[in-house]
Amino acid sequence: MGRRGWRDLDESDVRVRPGRGSRPRSKLRPEHADAAAAMVVAVDRGRWTCALDGDPERLVTAMRARELGRTPVVVGDAVELVGDTSGRPDTLARIVRVVDRTSVLRRTADDTDPYERIVVANAERLVIVAALADPPPRTGLIDRCLVAAYAGGLTPVLCLTKSDLAAPDEVLDTYSALGLPIVVTNMHALHENLLDQLSGRVCALVGHSGVGKSTLVNTLVPHADRATGVVSGVGKGRHTSTSAVALPLPGGGWVVDTPGIRSFGLAHVTADDLISAFTGFAEAAEECPPNCGHLGGGDDPECNLDTYVTEGGSVEQLHSLRRLLRSRAGRDDA
Repeated sequence: MGRRGWRDLDESDVRVRPGRGSRPRSKLRPEHADAAAAMVVAVDRGRWTCALDGDPERLVTAMRARELGRTPVVVGDAVELVGDTSGRPDTLARIVRVVDRTSVLRRTADDTDPYERIVVANAERLVIVAALADPPPRTGLIDRCLVAAYAGGLTPVLCLTKSDLAAPDEVLDTYSALGLPIVVTNMHALHENLLDQLSGRVCALVGHSGVGKSTLVNTLVPHADRATGVVSGVGKGRHTSTSAVALPLPGGGWVVDTPGIRSFGLAHVTADDLISAFTGFAEAAEECPPNCGHLGGGDDPECNLDTYVTEGGSVEQLHSLRRLLRSRAGRDDA
């Protein structure tokens, strides 16, 4: 039989490749109703250490399930696990769900970087650690951490270390108007006041390298064994913590020690994000003209924030808010 031309073909001549169906892949996913609740306490090269039910004695190593795709999973995340949750050596569970976050601390490499890095999730408080000397306090960095805390839904706490080397009065005056808790410590003073701020909560510590974060953690958490280092001759600390890790506090709660930072980018934060943390000023800002000068931390003859102050608002708090807005806009040295 000779070769048939295309005009002689009909539907019976269609060849179907054997072994491959044409049915599309189902989008249904298992519900994992029996998944176990846990909190992420450490991340290392594609493996997540999780505390089952928030219990530091029940640690499980897990991987991210395929259905999560590239969903970021960070320290502090509340997750749900399936698979082997025994925690025995050489076992691996799967993270199948990340619970909606109550707060998120984000930063960018600089103010122009569009890529947001999540430092920690679900922390109630952000403890901003600054040394009073060796290295000297950098108010620009403190301001930027405050901005990130307010924008991310965390309550900031300022911890001033090395008070045996310098007096805290000037820094206290700078931040008193914000009404945030301020704890002053040194190597010889007990840290009960700081522990009171942390106990029973998930709290993150952030600060410039060399300010004493890891020393604080070693004092607060017995057997934490976080590495500590000396400050270089040019006043910049050496990075002694290389990854964020949540450590259990003796009285309950967790403290998240984060790597030391030299800059804190705020490309992801808008002026409205910051102002919304200041209830009275947020309401007053709604009456400001479009593109009001306060958005960049400056003055404006038609700015309603000034009107709010004349009607009883705090002028000191307005000065602090404008300083934070300038820092967010990159107008202050951070």
